Amino acid sequence: MSETEPPVLVRKDGRAGRLVLNRPRALNALTRRMVRMIAEALDAWERDEEVAAVVVSGAGDRGLCAGGDMRGVHDDVRRGGGEESARFWAEEYRLNARIARYPKPYVALMDGVVMGGGVGISAHGSVRVVTERARVAMPETGIGFVPDVGGTWLLSRAPGELGTHLALTASSVGAGDALLCGLADHFVPAERLEGFAAALAHSTPAEALARYAAAAPRPALAEHREWIDACYAADSVPAILRRLREHGGTAAKEAAETIESKSPTALVVTLAALRRARALTSLEEALNQEYRTSVATLSSPDLVEGVRAQLVDKDRAPRWSPATLAEVTETEVARHFTAPPSGDLGLPVRS
Repeated sequence: MSETEPPVLVRKDGRAGRLVLNRPRALNALTRRMVRMIAEALDAWERDEEVAAVVVSGAGDRGLCAGGDMRGVHDDVRRGGGEESARFWAEEYRLNARIARYPKPYVALMDGVVMGGGVGISAHGSVRVVTERARVAMPETGIGFVPDVGGTWLLSRAPGELGTHLALTASSVGAGDALLCGLADHFVPAERLEGFAAALAHSTPAEALARYAAAAPRPALAEHREWIDACYAADSVPAILRRLREHGGTAAKEAAETIESKSPTALVVTLAALRRARALTSLEEALNQEYRTSVATLSSPDLVEGVRAQLVDKDRAPRWSPATLAEVTETEVARHFTAPPSGDLGLPVRS
């Protein structure tokens, strides 16, 4: 992207409206301006009879989108308490809900890195395509944050406890597992992706998929379902860790070690959010809940510290506060599920 290019390229390509996230140096991380540009394009194309489908992709060769601009959130919190970040999330979450309800086919090309906010602008679409290069993740617990952009809705509906495993470990998955977990619908080999995207200019998504889709790679998590479902069914993070350690398998032990490196507060709130999301009846309800948890993290030390360690100083040595799961109080967890002083997101609940 040059200084004169916009952060989202918006154009028509035959019968397709094309949205290309255009910050390749930042792995197409989302900003508030980008969210607004996407929302404005969706509004215009919904009324445009010449546009039969919307296609979203990422510029560069590394991925669709690495998530929201968390360095910007870090700076905003340190500078002014995070008010701008709360406004950004409100617009982003409304866009996520808009995508899920969009009346025309919304085709997401999930190639390369698709994380956090990148999941929000792709996995709620009606046609979600992954390639063998896809690495899909909700990595929030590693930066002292909680899955958002509808992530708790998606992960709480993955088979068994796969979503809990992905949320707590912040692990990324490939194409086969993205399909298994319900984060994608179709597999198109990377070498065919350009042809598939071009075909959407004059074909329906179903017609293009019939020409370009292929059998997906085998999901790696499938062979681990037994221990994942058994261990993550526990009702607390300490109990989950205990089951993982007692299982005896290498993969379970590695999962426990990975979880133990994450923010204790983020882990406990994330598990509570996932369990609550299972009982919700719409994405909008989940986004309303996620707005509360997200805004609450702005006044928690772990978000700024986690972003510092992972994205700013990159020393990969966060100093969490509190440092242990035992120190995370019920009061602190409850705070994440109460309305923020600035008010709720207030998305209308739809079934």
